[in-house]
Amino acid sequence: MKRSQIKIEVPGLGALYLWHLVLDYNGTLAVDGALLPGVKSRLRTLGRALELHVLTADTFGRARRELQDVNCRLAVLGPKAQDRAKAAYVRRLGARRTVCIGNGRNDRLMLRAAALGIAVVQAEGAARESVMAADVIVASVLDALDLLSEPLRVLATLRS
Repeated sequence: MKRSQIKIEVPGLGALYLWHLVLDYNGTLAVDGALLPGVKSRLRTLGRALELHVLTADTFGRARRELQDVNCRLAVLGPKAQDRAKAAYVRRLGARRTVCIGNGRNDRLMLRAAALGIAVVQAEGAARESVMAADVIVASVLDALDLLSEPLRVLATLRS
């Protein structure tokens, strides 16, 4: 299914043309393998504008079931070099057209590679390296997803 895109004109930074949303699962979308309340409905809404991709080690074995009625691509990663695997996935999609959301140390390279990297600091916390690699830091994944639904909020944060 062809989707539209999200365009954000940021004074001093230029235009962002976002086609893909890449999300970490545990610690970002979910806690202990269960999606956080409100995530599924926001993903469904954003899925109309962006292609959704969820990257996970699926530690709790619940990701596929939790995301079964969300139109997204789920990639389960092996235990080694997850940080490089996530960054490579973003580069294959086209990093300049991709926004990423994550919190863990293994998210730092994808956050840095993406056109827009958003770090979330929730109950699990966030790795310092990922916070430093992100363009925007928010208090919850709901805030991150809402930023993309209301792109003027991103502009207000990033303009120079």
